[in-house]
This record gives sequence, C-alpha cells and structure tokens, in this order.
Amino acid sequence: MSLSTHPYDDDKLREECGVFGVFGKDSAAAMTVLGLHALQHRGQEAAGIVSFDGDQFHAHRALGHVAENFNTESVISRLMGSSAIGHTRYATTGETAMRNVQPLHAEFEFGGFAIAHNGNLTNTFTLRNQLVKRGCLFQSTTDTEIIIHLMAIARGGGPIDRMIEALRQVEGAYSLVALARNMMIGVRDPHGVRPLVLGKLDEAFVLASETCALDIIGATFVRDIDPGEMVIIDTKGLTSLRPLSPAPRKFCIFEYVYFARPDSSVEGRSVYEIRKNIGAELARESPVEADIVVPVPDSGVPSAIGYAQESGISFDLGIIRNHYVGRTFIQPTDTIRHLGVKLKHNANRRFIENKRVILVDDSIVRGTTSTKIVEMVRNAGAREVHMRITSPPTKHSCFYGIDTPQEDKLLAHNYTVEQMCRFIGADSLAFISLDGLYRAMGEPKRNDAAPQFCDACFSGDYAIPLIDLNGSTGAAQLQLVARASR
Repeated sequence: MSLSTHPYDDDKLREECGVFGVFGKDSAAAMTVLGLHALQHRGQEAAGIVSFDGDQFHAHRALGHVAENFNTESVISRLMGSSAIGHTRYATTGETAMRNVQPLHAEFEFGGFAIAHNGNLTNTFTLRNQLVKRGCLFQSTTDTEIIIHLMAIARGGGPIDRMIEALRQVEGAYSLVALARNMMIGVRDPHGVRPLVLGKLDEAFVLASETCALDIIGATFVRDIDPGEMVIIDTKGLTSLRPLSPAPRKFCIFEYVYFARPDSSVEGRSVYEIRKNIGAELARESPVEADIVVPVPDSGVPSAIGYAQESGISFDLGIIRNHYVGRTFIQPTDTIRHLGVKLKHNANRRFIENKRVILVDDSIVRGTTSTKIVEMVRNAGAREVHMRITSPPTKHSCFYGIDTPQEDKLLAHNYTVEQMCRFIGADSLAFISLDGLYRAMGEPKRNDAAPQFCDACFSGDYAIPLIDLNGSTGAAQLQLVARASR
C-alpha cells in the first residue's frame, strides 16, 4: 500500500465536478479545454470533452488532470466542430473508471446527445431500481446516466421534450450542460443549488460552472442561469424556458466559503470579497490576542486578510504550500507518514518563531489535517496556536454534490468545539457562527423558517427531499450511491 500525498486527498470537502460548453465558435473544443483548465479545482480525477462538427460527435475522455490529457494538437484536432461541452470530475469513492468519465454520450431516435452534470440526485437508487426492472442496462455508476435512460423511455419528441420529462422525475441538485445535433442546453435544478453562468464570445454562447472559466477565453459574462431555468442555444440564438415547478432558492453557501475560485463572481457576489467579509466577521465574533494571522493555504488566504484587517494584527504567509505535489508511492512507514504533510505545507519558521499565531482555515472535516498543521506550526517555534475557521462546524453529510464523509466520521458531529480544540492540539478554536456567515453574505441573519441558502452541512436542514435516504436504502446506501455518482 502506498502513501498518498496527492494535494486533493487531504482532509477537505470536495466539489464533485465542473461543466463547460461552447456553441457557435470555431475550435470550440480548444476553447473548452481552456475552460476546463479554469475549472480544474472542481474536479481533479478525470476530464472529458464531446464536440459536434455538424455531422457527427467526437469524444475524448481520460483519467487525470486536463493538462495531462488535452495537451497535444493531435488530441484537440480530433475534437472537430463549432460546438463542444466538457466536464471535470472528482471521483468520491470506489473505482475511478473510464465508464464514469463525463460527458456521457448516447444515440437516440433524434440523434446523438451528450450531457455533463454537476450536482447529485437524491432519488438515484429509487429510479435506478425502477429503470433496471424495465430492462434498462446501465453502463456506469453515475446518477447522470439515469437522466439518459429517462429520456430514452420518454413519450417521443426531441431532446428538449425528452429532457424536460426526465428532469420532472428526478430530485436533487443539478446544473447540466448538454449537446445535441443542432443545439446546446443548459439547465439548473429548481432550487439552484449548484452554479451555472452564461457568457458570450463574439457571437458564440458559453455555459460554465463559474465566471473564471469565461475569463480565460475572453468571454463576456451575461448572467447566471436562474434556478429552474432551461436555456436552449441554437443557430437562431437563445431561448429560455421555465419547465420545472418553482421552488425556494437554495444556493450552496459553501461555494462561497471554499469551492468556487476566489476570482469568480457567483450569483452576483464576488467570492474573494465574501471571503474577506467572512474573515472580518470572524475577527469580530472571536477575537484573540496574537502577533500574527497566518492563512492555511490556499483557501484560507482571503479570509485571513479580512481577519487581519479587522483585528489590526499583522498578516504573513507563515505556511508555504508546495503546488507541485503529485502522488508518491513511498512505503508508508511511521516516519514517512509523519513527514508526508510537509510535502504539501511547510512552516515559514522565521515569521512564526516565538509568535502567538492565529491560523485561519475554511473548515475542519475529520480533523486530521488540522492536527498536523497545528503540530507543524508549534514545531516551528510558535508560542501559541489559535485556530479560526471560516465556516460553522460541519456536522452533517451533504447529498447535493459534495463529497462529505458519513456523519460519524465528521469531527464536529461527535465532539464539542472544546473537545475539537483538544483533539487538534490548539490553544483555542472558534468557528464563525451561522448568523455570522449570513452577515458576511450581506444578510442580516439566517432566516430559520426559510434559510436563504443551502447550509445543510452545518444545520442539518435539507431543503430537497432525500428520497433514497428516507426510503429503504438508509444513510449508508445513499452515501454509497451519491459518492459513486460523480
């Protein structure tokens, strides 16, 4: 067994994928490669692109990073056409297999159809059982394939009618980009849990999970796709439909805390600005006497800046991250396992030694990484180590598109904050409050009767029905299905 030192294997929650699409632009696949580079943070296990040249579909899917698999002219030149969609995937558990790499492609009576999905369906197991009993043969373990089978058994019509009929049967979170012979389709679930934005590049339309993917190709941001909205893009332009029943808006608040890139604008808010606001709010809620504010790179940087500015305490990069760590296959002796964290993070001793240090990080999941970081900073000579977390305690699993351990593996589900503090070895530990997080978002406080965002991983308030969980499958089965999905 090898020691995993991959930078995405550490103790963090993981977004499960990013989607991108271009319609009406020469070299659409090359543009999609660039877009996927910008969305690499949303999925690092696999990437894929499907293009259409006016006559036939072309596909390339591979395990690994975008740069590893779309790095030659020969690969990109085979993805011909003026329309293309792409996907970056994070495999949460089980096999990382080619059969699960998206976009998925199928041939229907109306022609070819490709689809890429960010999110998670919560009635996966229920629908899959029904479809298997009807004779459907599944080729993957993704919940995305359920949409394809529902389209296949729909009551005739083209891709739009069939897709609408399929989506009216699913529950959960989804932002989808799909490609048919003469159109590209974008759609968000009625709650709008996951992001999807619309852009323009000259006369071409672009769909992407985040605005940073528009920036990389020089596209102009037009607007967010609304919750429950379906946009159809073809040679005549863009058509907007509202085929799904309206529902309360429940955008994932953790996108602002951690998942989205800081240079993106999400739902009209700057991610970087929100993270600075969170840090400032955390400084007001949980001040502590210290000499230096240190971010846990990289996600903790904007919030640490906000904390330092609000508290008046000096900000410094007291921890340096190595961005060039891949997988190693060193035998995991106790010594090597102990040293593994230093492959990714190393203390900047000169700025830490004899200092009272405030560490700012985005979350604590299992607590293993936090423990190692605190120990590393102490070993670098810090007199005190205080940890401040820019999200509330993560007490509950997510079933809407985030890789979350089962609840019994979440440190905050099992321990009080004081117990967690002792577990990670800090002198003090504080999380931003749920109301404080909402204040940083520009909201006076959380509306407990109807929360403005999806915050289920903190509150346990699941806005979208967990049909598989509440049925016969149980929590463990739903976790298994959800994790295999992406």
